[in-house]
Amino acid sequence: MAASVAAEQKSAEVTDWAARIGWLVGLVLFVALVYWLMREGWKWRGTLQGDLPELPTVPEDPGPAKLSMSGRYHGSTTAGQWLDRIVAHGLGTRSRVELTLTDAGLDVVRPGATDFFIPAEALREALLGKGIAGKVLSEGGLLVVTWAHGDKLIDSGFRSDRAAEHTEWVDTLNDMINKSTKTEGAR
Repeated sequence: MAASVAAEQKSAEVTDWAARIGWLVGLVLFVALVYWLMREGWKWRGTLQGDLPELPTVPEDPGPAKLSMSGRYHGSTTAGQWLDRIVAHGLGTRSRVELTLTDAGLDVVRPGATDFFIPAEALREALLGKGIAGKVLSEGGLLVVTWAHGDKLIDSGFRSDRAAEHTEWVDTLNDMINKSTKTEGAR
């Protein structure tokens, strides 16, 4: 008797295919609209940041490498405002990264994205952070480099494949910045 009751209970057959297809098409159009709006917002942000000068390129002879690191580039923001992402000149594009620090500055090589160079005189500070524009990590999980570009201070976030390297990078960068500041003050 229980087997016959279970056999009789079936789902109702779908009879209104037009309504289901209509809902499916509506959902696809809604997702496409949201994607398009996000893309337009990204382009608008780039337009608003159009006054940012072109990114510096690596000098012909940057000198020997002091430090090098491979990892991830998580983006750049206006200094001190970790949610104000900068997208102009490709600075908003997350990517793999190879960092090389020399006496001339910091070379940022990003496969699949625009490479850039931060001259030593533009470096302002390095610290360990936990987040930048859409990426939050554990405390100290992000190397944040503050640098001047045009009339704007920028924070760029990097994460090494070996997070233990971050402290050495912060110490070396800040020593380099402090020596540069003392040299400029002595002139």
